[in-house]
Amino acid sequence: MAPRKVIITCAVTGSVHTPSMSPHLPVTPDQIAAEAIAAAEAGASILHLHARDPQDGRPTADPDVFMQFLPRIKQATSAVINITTGGSSLMTLDQRLAAPLRAEPEMCSLNMGSMNFALFPMLDRPREWQHEWEPKLLEATRDTIFKNTFADMETVLERLGKGCGTRFEFECYDVGHLYSLAHFRDRGLVSGPLFIQFVFGILGGIGADPDNLVHMKRIADKLFGDNYQFSVLAAGRHQMPMISIAAAMGGNVRVGLEDSLYNGRQLAKSNADQVRRIRSVLDGLSLDVATPNEAREMLALKGGDRVAF
Repeated sequence: MAPRKVIITCAVTGSVHTPSMSPHLPVTPDQIAAEAIAAAEAGASILHLHARDPQDGRPTADPDVFMQFLPRIKQATSAVINITTGGSSLMTLDQRLAAPLRAEPEMCSLNMGSMNFALFPMLDRPREWQHEWEPKLLEATRDTIFKNTFADMETVLERLGKGCGTRFEFECYDVGHLYSLAHFRDRGLVSGPLFIQFVFGILGGIGADPDNLVHMKRIADKLFGDNYQFSVLAAGRHQMPMISIAAAMGGNVRVGLEDSLYNGRQLAKSNADQVRRIRSVLDGLSLDVATPNEAREMLALKGGDRVAF
């Protein structure tokens, strides 16, 4: 039997953190491209990508902004490009799908349900805000939901999955999301090998507790048998402990400044810093890191030559 390979995903910027929280958060297309390329060179085989307004760093769904960095990343690396379909709770589904539908990537993320996605506790830490939109966006999550109804998810699966040959990083923030995914599997709208991202530590989702990881894996095993790969991301200070446990349990891992701004007790100076840190953990566990092409084979992706950019 060939040794197991671990897929490292790097989520380069996201839409959770704001520029005032770290000077190292990539904002402009140049910064996002450079950070993504460096993360791939450090060992990330999948790059999970959001876009930001180059002027003030706020999350944007503008496909023209995505296209300022996607081709550059593809030309410079062999990494799998994975575009968000989440973006922000303040965006409509049509806005969130605009860039993926233009790019037709190998992978996209898909949040497996509507949920409270609360970022307002970040306001509890005093700081000088660079931009007026930052505290407003965080406060808005107190009284908004991230909307992904069954109809929304059907639309994504039909237009991106069936229409573009895109496969998905199914983001499951709680146990019920696994059952929603099984529902789509039973209807024939998704097929294996599924790539399921267990998400821990977001207020509104399941907590970042090792017992919860064991439970999520137990339920996923029950529902999907051996027809899935799981990966783990955890918010903030829970990132490295939870993904290290996941690797030891047979899973894949996700790092990046979308999920945590830190590398140990210090602010991470780059996404590549976090990739190198988890690689050292994997090396200590005698686990090999999957190359991009090995990740493509593991997840049955269409290949980088079949994207539209």
